[in-house]
Amino acid sequence: MSIVPGKELEFEAALEQAKKVISQAEGMVHFQVSRGIERPSTYQLMIGWKTLEDHTVGFRESELFVQWRGLIGPFFAEAPVVEHWQLDN
Repeated sequence: MSIVPGKELEFEAALEQAKKVISQAEGMVHFQVSRGIERPSTYQLMIGWKTLEDHTVGFRESELFVQWRGLIGPFFAEAPVVEHWQLDN
């Protein structure tokens, strides 16, 4: 996700609050954040869910998502790209 340049520290503070929100979601397993080196206004969030539906239905259609997006959404330079990945075990 691309964050408005100059707002990175504010975004990171908001993301700490947002982690507390998303951690309440049914099926949320883990949360990892990486920040770009070449593009420091770019972040990658890897959020693990027990099932795809835990994210696409349970979280995305809940009040928790509204709270989550309210905390970090104001810092987006553009709409984030959301993709789902399957881990090889």
